[in-house]
Amino acid sequence: MAGSGFWDDQEGAREVIDESNRLKGWVGPWTELDRKSAELTELGELLEMDEDPELEAQWLSEIDDLGRKAEALEVRTMLQGPDDHMGALLTIHPGAGGLESQDWAEMLTRMYTRWAERHGYQVNVLDLQPGDEAGIKSATLEVSGQDAYGYLRAEKGIHRLVRISPFDAQSRRHTSFASVFVYPDIDDEIEVEIDESDLRIDTYRASGAGGQHVNKTDSAVRITHVPTKIVVTCQQERSQHKNRSTAMKMLKAALYERALEEQEKERAVLESTKTEIGWGNQIRSYVFQPYTMVNDHRTEVKIGDVNKVMDGDLDPFIEAYLKQSAGQGAAK
Repeated sequence: MAGSGFWDDQEGAREVIDESNRLKGWVGPWTELDRKSAELTELGELLEMDEDPELEAQWLSEIDDLGRKAEALEVRTMLQGPDDHMGALLTIHPGAGGLESQDWAEMLTRMYTRWAERHGYQVNVLDLQPGDEAGIKSATLEVSGQDAYGYLRAEKGIHRLVRISPFDAQSRRHTSFASVFVYPDIDDEIEVEIDESDLRIDTYRASGAGGQHVNKTDSAVRITHVPTKIVVTCQQERSQHKNRSTAMKMLKAALYERALEEQEKERAVLESTKTEIGWGNQIRSYVFQPYTMVNDHRTEVKIGDVNKVMDGDLDPFIEAYLKQSAGQGAAK
């Protein structure tokens, strides 16, 4: 990079820098773990010769911390998919159930936002369609950062909620569903052919909760890819041109993901452990009443603190899914 002429091709230079930073993101943490391990080994040898209870307690605490970091890096090595290093586009839609399901979809949107913030990812709301009374009709989040898609792909599927509905005057227990779809936020150099004649583009006025930030012009954009019936919407910007550009990016990602799924379709049919995502095949249940429990039906990981999970603590589920997927891959 320091050589003469490196910046003559600025686009190529940026690609080299991005790849260099990505590799440093792998090498750096392992180098730091190796350094810390050697340091703690040396300290342990000193404690064997000269006992110091206070220093020993600190030493044990740092060993535990080192173990957690090593385990996190081990999980990261399981992100071997061609798109796992990319950012993610995450869409959430309520299922049948009206107001209750729309509220559940909004709760999931907050949960994923909190998870992303915990991990230092940048979250950009590309589209948010508020419900008529409460909750949302749909949401699309752009989660930017290294490996975001690799982790969040574990969340693709149907999520089930069981609770006493705050909207039910008789305080009855309700079951609601919402679907989560995750696409890689693909790089611009990846070619996805889109025929303009296959598109139906509609514009409308953007809306916000409580009537706030409502545009005076038809700046929001909805694009329908007629052959696949994929629909994307964006109302993030006040400029129709910018919203159209972002919506096309979302469509490109959705079509790319669809193409990958088609490539894997034959193999997936042969795998008896996998079923098509449907309303009867939820990947996870979140129970608020009569007891509290979040149960992942794929990995059998169960967590009793449902509020902690809803505040973004999804790592136990994601890590278990990645380990399970890595084990299945190794068994083939």
